[in-house]
Amino acid sequence: MAPAWSKCRRCQCRKELTLKSVALPYNRAQHRFAVFTACVTFLLIIAGALVTSNDAGLSVPDWPTSFGSLYKIPHLVGGVRFERTHRMIAQFVGFLSIILAAWTWRADRRRWMKYLGITALGLVIAQGILGGLTVLFYLPAAISSAHAALAQTFFCVTVLIATFTGPKWLHEAPRKAAEDGKRPALFTLALLSIFILYLQLILGALFRHHGLSWWPHVVNAAAVTVILSWTAIRAISQYPEMRYPGVDAVRRPAIAMLSLMIAQLCLGFVAFLTRVAWGRDAVQPELPMVISTVTHVAVGALLLATTVILAVQVWRNLPVGFAERIPNREGKPVAA
Repeated sequence: MAPAWSKCRRCQCRKELTLKSVALPYNRAQHRFAVFTACVTFLLIIAGALVTSNDAGLSVPDWPTSFGSLYKIPHLVGGVRFERTHRMIAQFVGFLSIILAAWTWRADRRRWMKYLGITALGLVIAQGILGGLTVLFYLPAAISSAHAALAQTFFCVTVLIATFTGPKWLHEAPRKAAEDGKRPALFTLALLSIFILYLQLILGALFRHHGLSWWPHVVNAAAVTVILSWTAIRAISQYPEMRYPGVDAVRRPAIAMLSLMIAQLCLGFVAFLTRVAWGRDAVQPELPMVISTVTHVAVGALLLATTVILAVQVWRNLPVGFAERIPNREGKPVAA
């Protein structure tokens, strides 16, 4: 007969531990590296916005070389400093993504996390190819916009990896709360918010890359305002402080999403004035337009990532389970 402690251990391994409640050791180094990768990716998005806003996309006219060289750094003057700096940051992000994917594959026992790390690596490879194609085909609107949209997708994935490797996700049990019975469900609203934001991202990218007029982006901004406000208010009201004093995982991203949305609307208005109303006949990009547009893109990236985190936290704290099995040290499957 197996000893009692062995039976207890097997019983403990068979407990229903879903993605909402994971009992895994916290790897501080892995988490900090994931956070660092997400931060550098955010800088890459800003660098890319600087390239577009300064019309510097073809300042380095070849790819994958720069003025015929793979390793020599050209004189960083004019638009070259924006484009070349953007490429160097992108190369660094690619290097970080390789390390993060390998680290996650070897150190994380959750199967879906291994796939998420590989997904991040695949996205950054695709992103690099799209970036090269924008240069080789002289900045076509479709490819340039896909390059911008994929960058935001990759950023969201790195934020998710940083979240899933954090101590709060691994050690704090979710505060399960029943749905309020309203339709559509809060999780559905969160997914709808991600969709409408991603559509807004694509419309904005097409406008910046001269593939679309400004009015679809402006019209869709009204839909974004309504849906995100609806989602945030539902999330805050469904998890009130008095009834759920410990559920900050939903309230905080909801409040952050609402705050970022208000800031984004203000920045969008300023960017519209500086680019369309005042800067239409400008010979070259003016500083107010560059600053407002780059800030608008950066806050948009934060808004999309925050909305993704909100959707994940809503799903985690609602009574809808998803079981994923991982092998324990004895080679037996354990839910996680």
